[in-house]
Amino acid sequence: MNELHDPVLFNSAYERLYPTAFASANRVLRDEAAAEDVVQDVFVQLWLKPDSYDPSRGSLSRYVTMLSHSRALDRWRSRAAREAAVVRSAQQIRLREPEHGESAAEPALRRDGTGRLLTALQDLPNDQREAVLLAYGRGLTAQEISRAAGVPLGTAKSRIRLGLQKARTNLQAAAA
Repeated sequence: MNELHDPVLFNSAYERLYPTAFASANRVLRDEAAAEDVVQDVFVQLWLKPDSYDPSRGSLSRYVTMLSHSRALDRWRSRAAREAAVVRSAQQIRLREPEHGESAAEPALRRDGTGRLLTALQDLPNDQREAVLLAYGRGLTAQEISRAAGVPLGTAKSRIRLGLQKARTNLQAAAA
């Protein structure tokens, strides 16, 4: 009988395996509270689904250690992605905020630049303009643009590239 089906044996396995599972999770996370959470999740899963452990594939100790390590990596990746998103968001906010020493001419120059950019984009073929605006205005990837426009990925990439080239040429001609 699998020791995870019997509450007394499960408790014994928990007491025996907790230190190893905790050490495995803490090596990844370097955060004791988060490592404790991971180990708790692992044992809750084992309690709720004891048949998820197959004794023919290895020892319970090895399984719990591997599961703790894997869950800790998942948590670390999620935390890293969340922290990177916060940093990106802060950078974007800083870019949108006007400089404290901004001159009175800056808003007018920005409007003028925006006007020239809109004129340059207006002169593009519709499909290229749409692709450039989706990529740089909405932040869509070429693959997302491909799906949205119902065109092959290579076509979406070409529309973005050609649209940028033509817009650049239009801007340079307007500045000359």
